[in-house]
Amino acid sequence: MTSILIAVGIVAGIGLLIGLILSVASIIMAVPKDEKAEKILEALPGANCGACGYSGCSGYAAALAKGKAEPGLCAPGGSSCTKAVSEILGVETGAVEPKVAVVKCRGSLEHTSYRAEYSGIMSCAAAMKIGGGLTACTYGCMGLGDCEAVCPYDAIHVSNGVACVDGGKCRACTLCVKTCPRGIIEIVPKKEMALNRCSNRDKGGVTRKLCDVGCIGCKKCEKACEAGAVTVKDFCAKVDPSLCTNCGKCVEACPQQCITYFK
Repeated sequence: MTSILIAVGIVAGIGLLIGLILSVASIIMAVPKDEKAEKILEALPGANCGACGYSGCSGYAAALAKGKAEPGLCAPGGSSCTKAVSEILGVETGAVEPKVAVVKCRGSLEHTSYRAEYSGIMSCAAAMKIGGGLTACTYGCMGLGDCEAVCPYDAIHVSNGVACVDGGKCRACTLCVKTCPRGIIEIVPKKEMALNRCSNRDKGGVTRKLCDVGCIGCKKCEKACEAGAVTVKDFCAKVDPSLCTNCGKCVEACPQQCITYFK
């Protein structure tokens, strides 16, 4: 009986000693908290989307506290977040340009078709691994909802085979952009301008056979734009938001109606 008690006492003593050592080590080796970074982190929305270019909200907060980043990079937080962060840093509030995600495809079921019947996992990423996807246009939206599933703001939904963004709910967090396997979702300024809703890069003759509203690279929009905001590269028109005056001439000139007004 005595030997058992001695053994228990030894084990208990070792446990107490180890606990004491760990307690002392945690105090000595503790990383001091940056109170400014903690306050900034509380002001950020906590989306951890990476839209700011940093590793989540904590990474952005740490960079702001050290003066290595500028306020106004948090798209989900918007102007209210920028104002709060600026007050913590003691700097003037910078202007925040509202942005929103757009799906650059209008290939709904009445405009295009599927080239194969798909019965696998309802995921665009999964469908892409089977022959490059199921839609006739290899650049178009597959409509299986990967973007819809990842959106934390319920801002994107699939309707009639193509994803659509609700601009009133979108916070431009870029999660849908990173999720889309075909890369057809972009973040653009939330302003009145013209926008090409197509991502197709095929030659015009091929595109016409695949989609009724696909860009054919005809350059009529480019020639009509007096501001030089529209350029055509790889058979697909692109509108520069910084140059677009929203005059509508490119919209009127587009024979495929893939360039539309956006606001």
